[in-house]
Amino acid sequence: RQAGVMRFEHAGKLRADFPELVAGVVAANGIRPDVTLGLSQRIDAFTATASARLAAGAASEFPEIRAWRRAFAAMGRKPTQYRCAAEALLRRFAKDGALPRIHPLVDLCNALSMAYAVPVAVLDLGRVSGDLSVCYAAGSETYETFGGTVEHPGPGEVSFVDGSGRAHARRWTNRQSGYSAVRAGTTSVLVVAEALHASAERDVADLTATLVAEIGAAWGGTPASAVLTGAAPVFTCRPDRTGSTSADRQVRGESRTA
Repeated sequence: RQAGVMRFEHAGKLRADFPELVAGVVAANGIRPDVTLGLSQRIDAFTATASARLAAGAASEFPEIRAWRRAFAAMGRKPTQYRCAAEALLRRFAKDGALPRIHPLVDLCNALSMAYAVPVAVLDLGRVSGDLSVCYAAGSETYETFGGTVEHPGPGEVSFVDGSGRAHARRWTNRQSGYSAVRAGTTSVLVVAEALHASAERDVADLTATLVAEIGAAWGGTPASAVLTGAAPVFTCRPDRTGSTSADRQVRGESRTA
């Protein structure tokens, strides 16, 4: 493999246990926090979609959320105690009427996550070492909370694990690590949307295409993207982990069958 190429995939055992899993991945360089260009209005539009869905029924009844609840139950997790990130966002939005603005890319992904009711993770690739795999943890991985506390996922817990043994999530789509969270200095990112419901392939493809278009419009360039399934489970890209410039905003990527 060429130097500087990162591989992302879901482990074979995880896919065997959840064959319905579909993931949309987007890799982009040239991210910065000072983007306006109408992005706020676009975020509001996606949030309005979420609001309309919630007006018709509780998030817990959405087919996308029900599929994740079944998955958490299958993993031995109480679905009402450990919720996927999309359900947590929708519940907070339903209660507070708005979400706090954090970073334009995070705000965009949160709005899309709510609109599609699909959990979306956004990772700073400058904080990810080597390849990244969504897999069952061994129990020795290191996870850092947003508060800086160090934890270790339990053996068999699903996590995003990089080449150094660092865990970038707990309980699959339940909680992301503060270590690789997007911050003001982030320039290169990997966005992962995961779904398990009946129309997941169609919906994830639409979400991914929408995200690529929005990132291109706001930050320029052409993000790499793919929709991953059991037939094509691997995505590779060449992230700029040293900090990108305005002339280096295109990430080359591809999906592969193995």
